[in-house]
Amino acid sequence: MRYPTMHLSVLTSAIYLSLALFFFILLPVVGSTQEASLASQYYRNGEYEKAAQLFKKLSEKNQGSDYYFDNYIKALLAAEDIGSAEKAVKDQLKKFPEKVQLYVTYGSVLEQQNELEKADKQYEKAIQKLPPDVSSITRLANAYNSNRKYELAVATYEKGRKLLNNEALFSTNLAQVYRLKGEKEKMISYFLDALLDPNAKISSVQSTLHREIKSEEEFGLLKTALFQRINDYESNPNYPELLSWTYIQNKEYRKAFRQVRSIDRMLAENGTRVYQLGALAEDDEDYETAMEAYQYLVDDKGPGSSYYVNAKRSVLRCKRKLIMQDYRLTPEELSSLDSEYKVFLDEFGINSATAKMTQEYAEFVALYADDVKRAIDLLNLLIQNRGLAKDVLSSVKIDLADYYLIDGNIWEATLLYSQVDKDHKEEFIGELARFKNAKFSYFTGDFEWAQAQFDILKAATSRLISNDAIDLSVFIMDNLGLDTTAVPLSMFANAELLAYQHKYPKALQKLDSIITIYPDHGLKDDILYTQAAIYKDTKKYNKAVKAYETIISDYPEEIRADNALYNLAELYETVLQDPEKAKSLYESLFIDYSNSTLAVEARKRFRILRGDDVQ
Repeated sequence: MRYPTMHLSVLTSAIYLSLALFFFILLPVVGSTQEASLASQYYRNGEYEKAAQLFKKLSEKNQGSDYYFDNYIKALLAAEDIGSAEKAVKDQLKKFPEKVQLYVTYGSVLEQQNELEKADKQYEKAIQKLPPDVSSITRLANAYNSNRKYELAVATYEKGRKLLNNEALFSTNLAQVYRLKGEKEKMISYFLDALLDPNAKISSVQSTLHREIKSEEEFGLLKTALFQRINDYESNPNYPELLSWTYIQNKEYRKAFRQVRSIDRMLAENGTRVYQLGALAEDDEDYETAMEAYQYLVDDKGPGSSYYVNAKRSVLRCKRKLIMQDYRLTPEELSSLDSEYKVFLDEFGINSATAKMTQEYAEFVALYADDVKRAIDLLNLLIQNRGLAKDVLSSVKIDLADYYLIDGNIWEATLLYSQVDKDHKEEFIGELARFKNAKFSYFTGDFEWAQAQFDILKAATSRLISNDAIDLSVFIMDNLGLDTTAVPLSMFANAELLAYQHKYPKALQKLDSIITIYPDHGLKDDILYTQAAIYKDTKKYNKAVKAYETIISDYPEEIRADNALYNLAELYETVLQDPEKAKSLYESLFIDYSNSTLAVEARKRFRILRGDDVQ
């Protein structure tokens, strides 16, 4: 669109006028900011007289600004010009008698002259003259807090409540004052008062309490106060929510569940907070509480709930994790879990929506119920479903190949691994399939081909796969060069396959037979390392410790030594609960095996156990 020349001229003039007006308004602001910055710099450098002059100028320019005037008085007092400070405060009080916080400033000037009684009178006068105005009350209390006169700040807020006829007002402010005073019980009480307001932000209260409450005694004070509030205010959901948060901090998930269930029912919610609590408990391996939470959603919310399917799936998953914490499963436990999986899949079918559950069920029947053929049938049924996403289908194929390998169906296993490798050449899942295919060859005694594949996988984008490929390549090379026969290595690879199948007694028997038949073979440290892993998986921790310690003491130069040291340290840290021992072992690793790929992680774990702030 074209504008007439006259219209463009008017438009241009308007723009110039607007810009000129903008800079006219902006320049004084920029100037004041620069002067304030300079005044602050003078003060930091100890040039208090210069700072006072600039702050005085800025205060006169900005009559309503308490900031510049307060800094002016602060600079005068630092320069020991008490007389000027006292006169300036008196003059300011005449100009602004409604600013009661000026009496606090006057009191601090009198304190500098050691006139404590006169100072106290000014502090009292401020509270006496306090108007029924929220801003004035807050400013006066802040002035007292800045001077660390916390009792006077409390008195200010308490009088403010009376003036405004609102006993719940300033609860958070009072809580913060008592926080500064270190009086935890009163701090807690006032924070809980603040939660009487239905619009209160409980997250800010939780954040402060998380910082301030550390000891069991303090948590006890909080719980006692919350019990009383829940009893007094039955319809206020803030208190049970805060109590559940308190329980979660102490990992008391069952008690937390009771509170979130109460809130869910009180507010007629959809179960979100119950599901989140279940997930927390599950992550922390409190499977009983997690199952209770998930089962509540199944029973109380019913099939119409958006959480119904996930909750049913999660109950099964937790039950599976719970009974599999101990590999010595009773036939009754196996049968019960098997039946529940069947009921779930009968209700929801084997399809894309239940793919994950079907994979879990297949793993259960293959590795724990010792029915690998049924696992294969389940996954073949799942693969026939055309609605599976490409990544899900590939994940299922890898599982299916694993079970074919366990079942001895070599060609089906390698075919499936190869298919996934081809479909995901540059992705992690493709590298995983390639690695498993190479390891399959290792298990079956085709060591040369396996080593060639591991050499290629050294460059894998996954650090974990790359490290494992390097280790296996070196391992094969070392052990094939030790003897003219590959029988000991074949026996060892077979023992590893048995361990992979969770056939632990057979695996241990095979490992022992290698030592018996080939007592002088160089696989001893590798045998000990595999035995230690089996003992750890079956929770025979004392035997695992002994095996790792033997590797470290008798085979310090072998390839397994740094891994044994790291695994032993981790065992002491996470299972045996001996952080000092773990710390010592981590330190030995990054000092004695500084070139190990585990050295960096060992140093990090050492620093965490030492109490360093590690990001």
